[in-house]
Amino acid sequence: MARMKAAIFVEPGRIVLDEKPVPEIGPLDALVRITTTTICGTDVHILKGEYPVARGLTIGHEPVGIIEKLGSAVTGYREGQRVIAGAITPSGTSYACLCGCSSQDGAGTKHGFKAMGGWRFGNTIDGTQAEYVLVPDAVANLSPVPDHLTDEQVLMCPDIMSTGFSGAESGGIRIGDTVAVFALGPIGLCAVAGAKLMGATRIIGVDTVPARLEVAKKLGCDEVVDFKAGDPVEQIMALTDGRGVDVAIEALGTQSTFESALKVLRPGGTLSSLGVYSTDLKIPLAAFSAGLGDNKIVTSLCPGGKERMRRLMSVVGSGRIDLTPLVTHRFKLDDIEAAYDLFSHQRDGVLKVAITP
Repeated sequence: MARMKAAIFVEPGRIVLDEKPVPEIGPLDALVRITTTTICGTDVHILKGEYPVARGLTIGHEPVGIIEKLGSAVTGYREGQRVIAGAITPSGTSYACLCGCSSQDGAGTKHGFKAMGGWRFGNTIDGTQAEYVLVPDAVANLSPVPDHLTDEQVLMCPDIMSTGFSGAESGGIRIGDTVAVFALGPIGLCAVAGAKLMGATRIIGVDTVPARLEVAKKLGCDEVVDFKAGDPVEQIMALTDGRGVDVAIEALGTQSTFESALKVLRPGGTLSSLGVYSTDLKIPLAAFSAGLGDNKIVTSLCPGGKERMRRLMSVVGSGRIDLTPLVTHRFKLDDIEAAYDLFSHQRDGVLKVAITP
């Protein structure tokens, strides 16, 4: 049986490069040879044991590659075709998909409801930090990459771009809105870009890393707030003359950023939450206006599927957004453990790493 290299979860604190069999595909699947992938903050949650996955699982959920083999029932594609697939791989036929919530495909079970059902790569099936990956429900999920776009130009589409944009979309941003984005990591930076595309005319970014603040300005931030220079809530309320913001996007997943995002909302504003939280959240009474503030709190899981990927690549191809500056480091798959060490400790100004087998 043919074998491949893969980044495998061993136990909390250990993701290692090892070998395992190349996946055997079924009629609805495709085997994709990975040409570029990356590491996500969620992978770091897995590494730290904050999000449980099975031992021996291949990690990663952001594939760019070439179709190596197609299942017998897969039509409309050809072997050798360059493709991406979203981090979320909906079937297209589930109750969740047919009611317009494809990210939650498979989430409902006879034992109850578990969120993130549509997230399979590196969660419930082997993921993309490997030489090959099995893409389930290939017809619903493979999206051809236009010839004029490079791997790194589309690398953010499967997750980071889709997730960040969904924060802006779920927040219901309108032309003329003022938006605050808390935490300018890769997802927050994509949320900034998404907010600008949706018509926000004043975007305030919150972080403390100078390089991130600079990238945020290039992607659409009109003003930046360094939370180490003072209370970000006070700074934002001063910038808005006490009005607050129409939409606050939380892109880190901590109690403090969640509270701050809630506190800066105008009455009737929306908190759009993108963070992955590892502990229970508390909603402060005053910031919540005792439940009488007409505020909304919405959450989003990265939209997937081939149409979502097509749309995102269309945005990239139009030149309206360039996310290649987010790729700050490059590693070979053989050096994936060093890549995790760098990324998980956020050294050397890292934003995203490109991994190439």
